[in-house]
Amino acid sequence: MVANPVIGHVAAAFAEAGHDLHLVGGPVRDALMGRGVHDLDFTTDARPDAIEAVLKGLTKATWDMGREFGTIGAVVRVGDAEETVEVTTYRADSYDPASRKPTVSFGDSLVDDLVRRDFTVNAMALSVVSGAFADPHGGLADLEAGVLRTPSTPEVSFSDDPLRMMRAARFASQLGFTPAPEVVDAMTDMAERIDIISAERVRDELSRLLLSDAPRAGLDLLVRTGLADRVLPEVAALVREVDEHGRHKDIYQHTLTVLEQSIDLERERGHAPDLVGRLAAVFHDIGKPRTKKFEAGGKVSFHHHDVVGAKMTKKRLSDLRFSSDEVKAVAKLVELHLRFHGYADADWTDSAVRRYVRDAGDQLERLHILTRADCTTRNARKANRLRTAYEQLEWRIDALAEQEELDAMRPDLDGTQIMEVLGIRPGPEVGQAYKFLLEKRLDEGPLGEERAREMLLEWWAQR
Repeated sequence: MVANPVIGHVAAAFAEAGHDLHLVGGPVRDALMGRGVHDLDFTTDARPDAIEAVLKGLTKATWDMGREFGTIGAVVRVGDAEETVEVTTYRADSYDPASRKPTVSFGDSLVDDLVRRDFTVNAMALSVVSGAFADPHGGLADLEAGVLRTPSTPEVSFSDDPLRMMRAARFASQLGFTPAPEVVDAMTDMAERIDIISAERVRDELSRLLLSDAPRAGLDLLVRTGLADRVLPEVAALVREVDEHGRHKDIYQHTLTVLEQSIDLERERGHAPDLVGRLAAVFHDIGKPRTKKFEAGGKVSFHHHDVVGAKMTKKRLSDLRFSSDEVKAVAKLVELHLRFHGYADADWTDSAVRRYVRDAGDQLERLHILTRADCTTRNARKANRLRTAYEQLEWRIDALAEQEELDAMRPDLDGTQIMEVLGIRPGPEVGQAYKFLLEKRLDEGPLGEERAREMLLEWWAQR
């Protein structure tokens, strides 16, 4: 890692300016774990203005990432090697109980800086000037043991930045680490402190957790500690729906299994980690608690939990400041996740298949994954029947798409042609005619322009 020419170049510049420079945090941890090291995080005794002056001597591509927090960023290139570099002054962050923003004071001691880091595995530093390795809190031993501990007490660490509680859950998933008992206890006791963190920071940490290789462990930690009650209350509510009489499956454990199976299908189908699809897996059944009903004979139903869940999904994701496109996509998947079961129970016409494709739109592949993942039954015969039925549906979609260009899914006449045939000007009637032809297209497949004209005129005459 230190042989990286960019690191040596930056180290020499800081040494010449009379400053020490340490790789710190994630890059040191990941290098020791044999993981890839991408962005380079450094800490130094230099103040922000001095950092900027040194970096500007190396590259024009510098930017102020938060001067009040002591961080200056740059892109440094040496030969064919190019790295994104962030350099931060030794500091001590803390949160005022009533504020969402940290207060910052700069320091002169690496040891004082490291004690304010989130976890011991991130509180190791390597001087790229002298080569000295600093590990004052036993981070290397914790790394080898796969344990998450805090350099100071968890209460102090989580008071400095409550988002670290969510970060513990993320590291449980991303790195496979087990939080120490005192860390879990502090997360549980201090869960309400997450309320002072901005929705955007919570969203980003949750997204990183979900995009990890094994998000189940982290999500479960959020639920067990009560943090999910603050940031994902709809998911936490699923735990309380356990049916001691066994009249329905455990919705919470089912949700975690669907998430895992969605991730497996992502990989099998050649996709990169997909935040929208994983959010849909987490949220797909959140409407069940609100729609739960005891039927005659002791059975339990959740009628319309797909529609109710989609509305709840929109609100939660909007509150977490996800983009409007992400909110719409996830809500659509939640709303459509039961649609396939009508196919499994009865043969669909080509018209019904076309409507399934039309309603899914650009979320069709994600809907394929979610629907397949939603089968968690232990009944091998039922599971095989559902799997076979969905494979048949996908085959029919592919066959119809090849024959009819389903992706286009437009009427045989466009708006201009409709106005020409009917002799009308732009207005609501054009939209009504367009919708009529689209329905005919869905029912019967491609009509051809001549047949479409005849049907349009016949419809117009009967209005």
